[in-house]
Order: sequence, then structure tokens, then C-alpha cells
Amino acid sequence: MKILILNGPNLNLLGKREPEVYGNQTFEDYFKVLKSKFEDIDLEYYQSNIEGEIICKIQEVGFSYDGIVLNAASYTHTSVGIGDAVKAIETPVVEVHISNTHKREDFRHVSYISSGAKGVILGFGLQSYDLAIESFR
Repeated sequence: MKILILNGPNLNLLGKREPEVYGNQTFEDYFKVLKSKFEDIDLEYYQSNIEGEIICKIQEVGFSYDGIVLNAASYTHTSVGIGDAVKAIETPVVEVHISNTHKREDFRHVSYISSGAKGVILGFGLQSYDLAIESFR
């Protein structure tokens, strides 16, 4: 099984950015934990702050991978293009958020990705990624 974890803008700053919301661990460090926890799954990780690069990555793997775990971060609430890319591919996508976006600002209550996603997991910190990966088994 091959799964891509795809993170959007500012998630490269995990561990530094708003630790009260996102925690103190970098995603690179957490990715090592995920790889050891899910040794039977071929996990890949890609992060970009650029909307077009995220769309290109979705299109690149969207017909050959078994799953995409997508945390589009703030693009979740603004990018029709990423939402359309998710709907255009065959690979199932699980939308993930570290925080409970419904407990945050009103604009974060809207997702352009959810309607095309297999499911949505939010509010469980970095463990949201574990739950998303587990959903593909």
C-alpha cells in the first residue's frame, strides 16, 4: 500500500508556529514516528506553501497511489483548485487538520475539500494523521 501525506502552507513551521494550537513537534520528526508505526505501508511525505504545487502533486499521484492524507491548511478554506483536483482523481483522499477547525475562526468552518474527500479527521493533534492512515487499511 502506498500513501502520500501532503501538507500545505505553514505546516513546515510545526514545532515553532503557535505551539498552543499545533504542538511542539516538527512534522519531519512525527513522520519518522509514522513510518515506524506503519512499517507495512509505503509512506511518502510532501509539503508545499504553493497552491499550484499541491495541485500538481495531487494530479501526479492521484491515479496510482492507494491514498492521500491531505492537510491543505489554510488552502482548505480558500482553494477551489485544490478541491477540484481532489474530485478529479481516483485515489481516495482523507482531509486532515491538527486543530478542530470548528472551534476556530468562522472562515475555517468552510472546506472546499470535504465534498470530494473520503472522510475528514480534525482536532486530534498530530494523531489525526494516524487515524487517516488507519482509515486506508
